Amino acid sequence: MWKKSFLVFLFSLSVQKAALDCERVRKTNELPSPSLHSETDTVRRGQNVSLSCLQQNKSLEITYFLFRGGKCLQTQDGKGEPVTFNLTVSEAHDLGPYKCKVQVANCSKYSLPFNFTFADPVTAPVLNISVIQTKTDRYITLRCISFNGSLPINYIFFEKNITISPVISKDVRKPAEFNITESNTAEVKEYRCKAKNRLPDHAKYSKPVTIPSTGGDCGPFCLQLLLPGLLLVLIIIILVLAFWMLRKYKARKAMKDSAPRVCRNIPMEAGIYANVCENQADEKPVPGLEPKQCVSSAQDGAKYSQEIHYADPVFQQVAPRDQENSNNSKDGYVYSELVL
Repeated sequence: MWKKSFLVFLFSLSVQKAALDCERVRKTNELPSPSLHSETDTVRRGQNVSLSCLQQNKSLEITYFLFRGGKCLQTQDGKGEPVTFNLTVSEAHDLGPYKCKVQVANCSKYSLPFNFTFADPVTAPVLNISVIQTKTDRYITLRCISFNGSLPINYIFFEKNITISPVISKDVRKPAEFNITESNTAEVKEYRCKAKNRLPDHAKYSKPVTIPSTGGDCGPFCLQLLLPGLLLVLIIIILVLAFWMLRKYKARKAMKDSAPRVCRNIPMEAGIYANVCENQADEKPVPGLEPKQCVSSAQDGAKYSQEIHYADPVFQQVAPRDQENSNNSKDGYVYSELVL
């Protein structure tokens, strides 16, 4: 019986000593509260992250516990170095809150809660430039926007590789604007912009946009502006010419199809002929004057008229040619010349 009482006495003495040691540790601050942190608090879905739990007392052998809510996830022992817990954040409940617990004997301390937040990375932004040209200066407006990515998004504008604007933050999906006023120059200008949100190492750059020089004439820049108008005018001219040629072709085809045809084997349709020289047959020829030519008009069934010209042939005898007086020629031929 006395042995059992002795064991109870020893146990109560050890508990009391541990309580006294824990109380001493708290008063002397030998076991301060740990700190829990990560390289980033903004993550993408399915991203692997690391949580580090650090205790400033480097002389004690400490047991580290990682909790999410009231659930213990991992346990590690360490001394003098921070302990790292690796995990994957895939669902909403993986965002936290997380706490780190350090324990020495019966003494324990908890860290402040830590939470993650989800974010979508930005896509490559689009840069638009508008220019107002004057005789001496030009006014340039740069507009940059990323159409995807969690807000807020920070924008920065560059001329080649030189930063020319402060950080412009946008909490809404609207382009960031930056205005530049510069004198006309013969130098070609190149601009681009960068978009970045809370996700680290996910900054995106736009494609560079070039503004041609304004020294002398506008050169390629003017050609670039006038080219769409010139192409439109050329297309209109081609359409007008094609329409005009089509109408002309149809008109010629219609006239050709409706005109009377005369073929060798097909006799011409009988028509009504009117003699223009009605009294020519009754008049007597005047000596020394050539007879008049008679012009008649004909009208067929389709009421198309045409003129027919008449001529009086005059025959006169001529001497035979030399090449025709060969041995092969026959006697008895009389040669005449036909004059119309």
